[in-house]
Amino acid sequence: MKIAIMQPYVFPYIGYFQLIHAVDRFVFYDDVNFIKQGWINRNRILASGAELLFSVPLEQVSSYKKICETKVNESLYAKWQSKFLKTVEQSYKKAPYFHIVYPMIRSMLSGKYDFIGQLSIESINTVIDYLQIDTEIVMTSSGYNNNCLKGQERVIDICTKENASVYVNAIGGMDLYDKDDFEKAGLDLFFLRAKPIIYSQFNDGFVPRLSVIDVMMFNSIDKIKQMLNEYELL
Repeated sequence: MKIAIMQPYVFPYIGYFQLIHAVDRFVFYDDVNFIKQGWINRNRILASGAELLFSVPLEQVSSYKKICETKVNESLYAKWQSKFLKTVEQSYKKAPYFHIVYPMIRSMLSGKYDFIGQLSIESINTVIDYLQIDTEIVMTSSGYNNNCLKGQERVIDICTKENASVYVNAIGGMDLYDKDDFEKAGLDLFFLRAKPIIYSQFNDGFVPRLSVIDVMMFNSIDKIKQMLNEYELL
């Protein structure tokens, strides 16, 4: 069995969904420390032909808190949600799949979320359902009862408890994990590197690596499913 483990990000880029698609079981790594200035609560969309950063407002952000403990700022969220949805509408209302994707995003963001981990996971699950990805999802990593372990040791322990034979990580983890150590544990370690993905974004050229929101606005489900296979394992 192939397994992947990753922190939940809000509407992440297409490479995140390639990783989910590449494995049999995917674990949300939500009980690790929140990364300030990371992508847990932030991403980028297209606005006026350029990238625009958006950030879900949080309360008492700290790298000493876990993702699952980091709260959404309730007093600011409603205003942020309204402004963000208006921005999405203004930016993408002429996109070919706006009429399908926008109501889906609006419905997802209208939910009640106390913690950013909940919101980010729901944003990802919304896309998984839309794209009909059939990977089995483990909603929280806390059930493995191995918080005493860190880094590579914890990942290997999760894989062992899942009886996995292959662990696939995003390409950014190449400096974090050692293939020999995984092999000693009976695991093959691979890193997923996304191939360049280019599609039509109005007539303003192409801005790469935006949120999956952008991908869904401009591409059909069938086209995105093709994109999910545009990667290589190293």
